[in-house]
Amino acid sequence: MDTKVKKLPGREQLKLAYSQVRDFSELLCKPLQRDDFQIQSIPQTSPPKWHIAHVSWFFETFVLAEYQANYQVFCDKYDFIFNSYYYTHGNMHPRTKRGLLSRPTVDEIFQYRQFVDEKMHDLIDSVDQLQWEDMTFRIILGLHHEQQHQELLLMDVKHNFNSNPLKPAYREDLIALKGNQQELNWIKIDGGIKTIGNRGDEFCFDNETPNHDVLLKPFKLATRFITNSEYLEFIIDGGYSNPALWLSDGWANIQTHGWKHPLYWSADDENWQQFTLGGVRELNMDEPVCHISYYEADAFARWSGNRLPLESEIETMLLSKPITGNFIEDDLLHPAPTTEENQWYGNLWAWTSSPYTAYPGFKPLSGTMGEYNGKFMSNQMVLRGGSCVTSIDHIRPSYRNFFYPDERWAFTGLRLAADLE
Repeated sequence: MDTKVKKLPGREQLKLAYSQVRDFSELLCKPLQRDDFQIQSIPQTSPPKWHIAHVSWFFETFVLAEYQANYQVFCDKYDFIFNSYYYTHGNMHPRTKRGLLSRPTVDEIFQYRQFVDEKMHDLIDSVDQLQWEDMTFRIILGLHHEQQHQELLLMDVKHNFNSNPLKPAYREDLIALKGNQQELNWIKIDGGIKTIGNRGDEFCFDNETPNHDVLLKPFKLATRFITNSEYLEFIIDGGYSNPALWLSDGWANIQTHGWKHPLYWSADDENWQQFTLGGVRELNMDEPVCHISYYEADAFARWSGNRLPLESEIETMLLSKPITGNFIEDDLLHPAPTTEENQWYGNLWAWTSSPYTAYPGFKPLSGTMGEYNGKFMSNQMVLRGGSCVTSIDHIRPSYRNFFYPDERWAFTGLRLAADLE
């Protein structure tokens, strides 16, 4: 199998990394009550119990079944239930009906996880050296895949809870940071030939490769995200009622869904509030605006006389910055007012104006693993930088996230760019 990792860990290091990621998924589930595991509020989300079962299915299907001789699956019916989108592997239960799966039970799913974990530790200890490189890459891929699902789990739980009239909090103890809105400054960047795409020895997804040259015109990039107060000015100025600001599909979404403000915002007697994983809070005007679609980000950029950045422009900037910011390890689970530490990484995924397509010379992973990223390179937009529910060891300058332009339940935000004359 083709590998994207040149520096491979030893057996004990790999077992430790495996346990840390797997344990963290279960830690994220601790605040959930039994009934919470079942909910699927919209087709884009999945029930928490499906997430924690699917990531075990990934290790069972693509690691244990491949590298352990005579492996016997925990339950042969799980392959159909917990396959997500790997059509070259087999058929699957419809995504839109995952919330109807009352069985297997939550207890049975956690038993499944324990079974897979025990088998995985045994495999890491016993696999022969000839299989070590290929197997290790698949395990590392599986761990980054699980970190993606940790983020998805929190996104989905937030949407599930917001759909409940009681507006319950995922955790009552989450801290809301205060801060002052920084001045919106710009960094000017010379144009020329720039190299983007992953070029290191550590893990990366196949869609980050190969590194290649791009030609950029001189541009400037805002030093922070647009805040709630700035976005509120856009709303008050009639931003959601002016078709001249919107792409055609964006305007159609406004007409169809009645968008008037970002997802999770609400107004009570002119006092704006927003729903968070810590429950309903007064809207902090100094926080970056979040849970907006690409269409909303693009409309605001037009209204402000600017544009959204290209993904190559953001990566060029990220390459020069240390990876510090508001990540899931900071335990806010919500964007914080901009500081010098969190202005580039973490906090929110930044929408770009770049469609999610293959880099020149892109080669997907071989076999079924080739379905991981390449098959989605159509009709989606790239986002960069990580968010407040991303793990810090999961992000890098070349990381390419992607969502459909009308989706709003991810932790997405808005950073401006502009051409230099």
